Amino acid sequence: MPGSASQTAPKTSAGRFFEDFQPGDAIVHATPRTVTAGDVSLYTAIYGPRFAVQSSDAFAKAIGYPTAPIDDLLVFHIVFGKTVPDISLNAVANLGYANGRFLKPVFPGDTLSTTSEVIGVKQTSAGDAGIVYVRSIGRNQRDEIVLSYVRWVLVRKRQPGTPAHAEQVPDLPKAVMPEELAEGCPAIELTAYDDALAGSTFRWGDYAVGERIDHVDGMTVEEAEHQLATRLYQNTAKVHFDAHGARDTRFGKRLIYGGHVISLARALSFNGLGNAFHIAAINGGRHVAPLFSGDTVFAWSEVLETAELPGREDVGGLRLRLVATKNRPCGDHPLKTGDQYAADVILDLDYWVLLPR
Repeated sequence: MPGSASQTAPKTSAGRFFEDFQPGDAIVHATPRTVTAGDVSLYTAIYGPRFAVQSSDAFAKAIGYPTAPIDDLLVFHIVFGKTVPDISLNAVANLGYANGRFLKPVFPGDTLSTTSEVIGVKQTSAGDAGIVYVRSIGRNQRDEIVLSYVRWVLVRKRQPGTPAHAEQVPDLPKAVMPEELAEGCPAIELTAYDDALAGSTFRWGDYAVGERIDHVDGMTVEEAEHQLATRLYQNTAKVHFDAHGARDTRFGKRLIYGGHVISLARALSFNGLGNAFHIAAINGGRHVAPLFSGDTVFAWSEVLETAELPGREDVGGLRLRLVATKNRPCGDHPLKTGDQYAADVILDLDYWVLLPR
């Protein structure tokens, strides 16, 4: 009816602020996304990943997949992107990840949707923001869970100085257990796995705990490619797009999406880990420092653990620490001095990959 409340009510949303989150909140995120071969091509153009299983239908089919699966991190970014308007539109920073599991492969034509549950909140001592912990779940069109992970994000308050929430911080596992790693990987036909085509002769048994690998190459981040990548994931976070608004922040310019750093570092890791074809789990991770357009990303990895997988003779797990730096090659494996990160470190990611045995 003319003049009704529904017609005069605001039609837009400024996003949730810290005060709007309560443990137990269940959120259904908008806009399911069908993943296409075009998305894969664009992702490849931006980051240049070279893992054969995700690059070649023929290679993937030969070893047991129905076709080449979607890159695990492209799946992660699409599922993550759904959450941004509801979780981190007013974020100061995305702080970390834990208990991430890639549970089913995703293929072109699959449709992904995301739900989240708020599992914890904690106000900062300054009182102008708070940390929100969420578990997000990505599902395909058959309602099968393809990805589950926890992240925590620093979110602004609508009214700084208002009373704090009752603090509730979730108890999260330090790592995904080896027996949980194989669910997202079909049985691999080892006799058909071609090391020459994969680009590496080093399989699971060739890596040792404590080994460090300098991935050698660097990639400079351009403003245009970062903007394109973040829009590809339908990630609407203001800190990545709004140069006008960013003038008033402590950095004075837009931040590069933290997931962009993860994908760059993962692509760089091919040089040394070319047979690490599947990300099985994310144990934990921190975006240590911001990245900006014009910076060059380098990366190195450390083998933290090797694991045989129960009932699997075809693949084994490597638990890796992936460290990315900006404007500093990683020949000396920069990380920390005591408890303090080196000034050039931007990412510290603990994750599991699977390799052929």
